[in-house]
Amino acid sequence: MLSKSQISFIKSLHQKKFRKENGLFIIEGIKATTEFLGSAYRLHSIYHTGNLPAELKGTDTNIKLFEVKQTDLQRISTLQTPQGILALVHIPEEQAFDPGSLRQRFTLALDGVQDPGNLGTIIRTADWFGFSTLICSPNTVEAFNPKTVQATMGSLARVRIHYADLPELIAAAGVPVFGALLNGEDIYRTKWGNEGLVVLGNEGQGISPAVQAHITTPVTIPRRGGAESLNVAISAAIFCSELCRS
Repeated sequence: MLSKSQISFIKSLHQKKFRKENGLFIIEGIKATTEFLGSAYRLHSIYHTGNLPAELKGTDTNIKLFEVKQTDLQRISTLQTPQGILALVHIPEEQAFDPGSLRQRFTLALDGVQDPGNLGTIIRTADWFGFSTLICSPNTVEAFNPKTVQATMGSLARVRIHYADLPELIAAAGVPVFGALLNGEDIYRTKWGNEGLVVLGNEGQGISPAVQAHITTPVTIPRRGGAESLNVAISAAIFCSELCRS
């Protein structure tokens, strides 16, 4: 049984302020917990309702295991229907990022994406297509938001997320910059070369003027129907697919 203080502490991690303050975030479900256990992330503790899977029983002795009642799990979960297991994971310390590492490959960059579900889906999509790094502007939603983490379906364990001032990073990287804009080259006719940043913008405002100023090749997904816009996560999937195909 969890104490009131334990419940209060875990529930506080539903909020960004306390995640940052304590350096911890929440993951839920057997699949996600297993994915993070085998990654570079460090697990802090695991809360489960019994029948812990074999792959989690022999965990690092530094990881605290707690068997809890379903009612307690419901109180600490971020989900309407808890999945039987919840874990706390250490937020990795921000490492210095080398802009030179962006050369000779393609990397997605997000400028002001606000919806946690969109970010989570983009992380999952990047993982599917083999993109190991995702660059985010400071005003992009937090990668450790519970809704973002859940939407990644464990892919956050494999995709490195780096928050940076995009104009500054672009200037230092010295690679071509492709931007998802309404008026640009047809994505299916674009000559990509062998390296570059691919920038996708905010759901409502698109790419900010400050970042647009650094775009060397505007790229458009051609519209054939009457829809006003395309979801940014869907756009990211199309860009990733086209980059891999090319």
